[in-house]
Amino acid sequence: MKRFALIPLFLFLILNVSKAQVGEPRTDFAIGANGGVVMNTVSFKPSVKQAMKIGPCVGLTARYTCEKYFSLICAFQGEVNYSQAGWKESPGSSASGETEGGAYQRTLHYIQVPLLANLGYGRERGGVKGFLVLGPQLGFCIGETTKEGARYNVPQELVGGKDQHELSVKKKFEYGITGGLGMDVSTKSGHHFIIEGRYFYALSDIFGNSKQDAFSRSANGTIIAKVAYLFDIKRTKKIEN
Repeated sequence: MKRFALIPLFLFLILNVSKAQVGEPRTDFAIGANGGVVMNTVSFKPSVKQAMKIGPCVGLTARYTCEKYFSLICAFQGEVNYSQAGWKESPGSSASGETEGGAYQRTLHYIQVPLLANLGYGRERGGVKGFLVLGPQLGFCIGETTKEGARYNVPQELVGGKDQHELSVKKKFEYGITGGLGMDVSTKSGHHFIIEGRYFYALSDIFGNSKQDAFSRSANGTIIAKVAYLFDIKRTKKIEN
């Protein structure tokens, strides 16, 4: 519950970014699409040795720019994305060794909704702008698939009980914090070409985490590299970069 309490705090900060009007007001609204790759591991306790699991992410982006405060361009950004998380096991102490089919993998399919403060510095139109994004992210697991292979690193504490291979996702709703840096290259006619990197830290677990459960923690941690294209559908008139 303490971890969940961070989400309202971030929502409060984002709403203050969108409502504050102590600088030059803006009413720019842009929409578009994004896509890229995610590199995910699951933070298990007891630990399970893993390699980065790579998967796709695609979605829609909407950004509302509300203010320019001195040189800082303040915006609110929301997205609806499909993304693949999960884990891929790596060789450990298993006596069976690697198999031809590779290591065991579990793919978790998510619909995710990041709600972000977007703080930029640079040219608003016809140039380059760097930016920081930060805020909460909510998600829902819509399914899971398994690729069978060598099963490594069953924690010794779980011998005789269910391990990560037998367990299905129990907590489908996911919440956490995401943030990153990016670059927006815009044209004077209102087209935006964006590249960015983020990290998502889940505050929720995918399995049960009570004393009777196998793992006390089982949360996604994701490195995200993505590109996006946005176009303005509403623009503030007569601005100066």
